[in-house]
Amino acid sequence: MKTIGLIGGMSWESTVTYYRRINETVKERLGGLHSAKCLMYSVDFAEIEACQASGDWEKSGEILAEAARSLERAGADFILICTNTMHKVAPQIQSRISVPILHIADATADELTQNKISRVALLGTKYTMTQDFYKSKLLNRGIGVLIPEERDIETVNSVIYDELCLGIVSDRSRTELLRILKELSQKGAQGAVLGCTELGLLIKQADTSVPLFDTAEIHAVKAAVLAIEL
Repeated sequence: MKTIGLIGGMSWESTVTYYRRINETVKERLGGLHSAKCLMYSVDFAEIEACQASGDWEKSGEILAEAARSLERAGADFILICTNTMHKVAPQIQSRISVPILHIADATADELTQNKISRVALLGTKYTMTQDFYKSKLLNRGIGVLIPEERDIETVNSVIYDELCLGIVSDRSRTELLRILKELSQKGAQGAVLGCTELGLLIKQADTSVPLFDTAEIHAVKAAVLAIEL
């Protein structure tokens, strides 16, 4: 079994999902008392978020690159960045290590393709929704991307940082995000990517008829399968 290196803490609430889902998948596939071989480096999210807010992506990339180097030295065979937004600096991190990064958008694109989704709504932080580092991965696979209107981008971003990253799950915010999803579905989205690893804490498939693709779950399962492949 390969050893998975997890860069977590962004936020720790969603990193819990990764640890749980990776181990559930290994147990489902191998049975018995099997669990995943994992190493985790959990960063201080306040430090990372300050870099995001100030636009200092270089500094945040260096912080995460050091985390990745630590995981590689400890024996990780591949790395997961347990957040969508910080894949903006994935190339910078990859340049500092020799083991591969399993990119969350690549894993998501695989899942969308398998489900024959050619046009998808994307919800996430304002960085993920408006910048190209994430959307381009989907577009390059022939998957069209719809994002909310500007005011709704701010709403989604606020729900993530001001609520979910603090462990707050609000019915009011769930209603707002479901409204946004419905509007994007009416514009032609065949499904919705929960492109922030916290969003799955708020929205479940039972809440909507729009097919949901929870990136934290997708990423974690992909990692577990990769770890146990011979």
